[in-house]
Amino acid sequence: MSYCRQEGKDRIIFATKEDHETPSSAELVADDPDDPYEEQGLILPNGDINWNCPCLGGMASGPCGEQFKSAFSCFHYSTEEIKGSDCVDQFRAMQECMQKYPDLYPQEDENDEKSSKDLEAASVEASAAKEEKGSS
Repeated sequence: MSYCRQEGKDRIIFATKEDHETPSSAELVADDPDDPYEEQGLILPNGDINWNCPCLGGMASGPCGEQFKSAFSCFHYSTEEIKGSDCVDQFRAMQECMQKYPDLYPQEDENDEKSSKDLEAASVEASAAKEEKGSS
C-alpha cells in the first residue's frame, strides 16, 4: 500500500511494486520557447540575447555589466562588413571599466597583452577604414 507523509520540510512517498508496474499516464508538454524558466542558449528563439545564460559567466551582472551588455549587443546586432567594427567605443568603455576592478577582471599576462594590443590596433584600423569609406 503506497502512502505519503510529511516530516518537517520533507515529503516522503512510499510506493509499492504494483504502483511501479502500471505505465505512467503523464503527458509530456512540448517545450515552450517563451518559458522564462526553461534553460536557453545564448541566443533566444526570437533572436534576442539571453543575459541569464550561464555561458556569459556573470559578465552581464558585474560592476561592468552595463558596459558588457552594450558592447555585446552592439557586436551581436552589427551589420557592418567587418562584424563589430562599429562597436569600438563600446568595447573600449567596457575595457576601461574592467581595468578599475582588477580583482574581478584579472589582467592578461604579457603574452596575452601583446595579442590584446594587436586586437586593439586591428579595431582602430577597422574604425579608420570605416571612416575613410564613409568619407569617399
